[in-house]
Amino acid sequence: MAPATDGGPRQKPGTDHAHFAESLAALRVRLGAARTYLRIDELVGELAQLEPEVGAPDLWSDPDHARTVTTAYGRLRSDVDLFQGLAARLEDAAALYEMAVAEGPEALASVEGDLAGAVGELGRELDDLELRSLYSGEHDERDAVCEVHAGAGGTEAQDWAEMLLRMYLRWAERKGFAVELEEVTAGQEAGILSATFILRGRHAYGLLCAERGVHRLVRMSPFDSQHRRHTSFASLEVTPFLEDLSGEVEIDEKELRVDTYRSSGAGGQHVNVTDSAVRLTHLPTGIVVAVQNERSQYQNKAKAMQILAAKLAVHQRAERQKELAELAGPQTEIEWGSQIRSYVLAPYQLVKDLRTGHETGNVEAVLDGDLDAFMVACLRWRRGNST
Repeated sequence: MAPATDGGPRQKPGTDHAHFAESLAALRVRLGAARTYLRIDELVGELAQLEPEVGAPDLWSDPDHARTVTTAYGRLRSDVDLFQGLAARLEDAAALYEMAVAEGPEALASVEGDLAGAVGELGRELDDLELRSLYSGEHDERDAVCEVHAGAGGTEAQDWAEMLLRMYLRWAERKGFAVELEEVTAGQEAGILSATFILRGRHAYGLLCAERGVHRLVRMSPFDSQHRRHTSFASLEVTPFLEDLSGEVEIDEKELRVDTYRSSGAGGQHVNVTDSAVRLTHLPTGIVVAVQNERSQYQNKAKAMQILAAKLAVHQRAERQKELAELAGPQTEIEWGSQIRSYVLAPYQLVKDLRTGHETGNVEAVLDGDLDAFMVACLRWRRGNST
C-alpha cells in the first residue's frame, strides 16, 4: 500500500474508509481535552475584560502598564486563536468526510488524500498543543536567567562549558528566543569559566528548567598530547526572570559588595572590553552576579541588580515555603555522580538523559541545539513524578 501523509497505511480506492471516522473522533476527544487544559472558556472571558483596556486611547500614557496589558492580551489571543483555528479545521475535515460518504465510494476515494493530509496535520499540531499541558510551574511562561559554569576537569571543563553555552544559544536561535548575553569569563587556557545570559520568550523558563543541572562530556581530549579519553563537567543554572520585584524583594546596598573590573570574556561581539564590568556579591546569602555586556557601568549595575533580585526572590521563597525550593534547583557539586545527562563522543556516540532515559546517537545535532526531544521527555518525566 502507498504511504499516507499521516504516516499510516493508505487505504486503496474502494476499500473501507471507516478509519477516517475513528481518526476524526479521536481528534475531537483530544481537542476537547485541550479546551480544558488550556482553559479556553476562561481565556475568552479574560480577553473580553482586557479588550477595553487594550483599545483605550490613553493606554500608553503609562508605558509599563501598557506593556503588561498588551503582553497578556497577546498571549491570551494567541492561545484562543490557535484553539479556534484547530477546531474550525477539524470541523471542515469532518464535513468533507461526511459529504463524501453521502455521495458514495468514488467520491470518498477522490478525497482520501486530502482527508489523510488533514488528519495527519491536525494530529501533529495537537501534539504540539498538548505540550502546553506540561507547563505546570508558577513561572514556566517567564523569561529565564541562565548561568553556565565549568566544573571538575580544568581546561577540559572550561572548553566543555563554552560548548554548552554555544549549544543553548543555538537552541535559543532555533526557537526564536531573544538572547541577552550578560557576562562571559574566559578560561585560563581555553573555553570559559562561566557565562550569564537571559532568554526572553514565552515558556523560556518552563523549557530550560528541564536542562538545569550538571552535564558530563566524555571525549578524546584535544588538549592532551597523547589524545587520551577525558571526562569533564559543566553545569547550567536557571532562574525565572521576574521583571518587577519592587514589592517582593528589598536589597540593602549596605549588604552588597560591588566590584568593578575590565571585561575579560571570550572575545568577539559578546564582550564589551571596558572598565565597566560589575560584580555584585550579596553578603548575607553569598549570591554573586556579574554583568559586563551593557554599554556603561551604570547599565551593568542596573542589570546585575535585576538578576540579583530574581535570584533573591527564589531564595526567599525557598526559605518561606519549602515546596517552592525546586525553583532554585538542587545544589550539587559539578563533578562525577551528579550529572543529569551524559554526552559521549568516544569510544561511541551517544547523548543520554539519566533521569528520563531518553537518548540519541546524533551527538552533533544535540550540540548544535537540537534539544527539544530531551526537554519534552523531561517535562513529561517531571509531571509523572509530581502526580
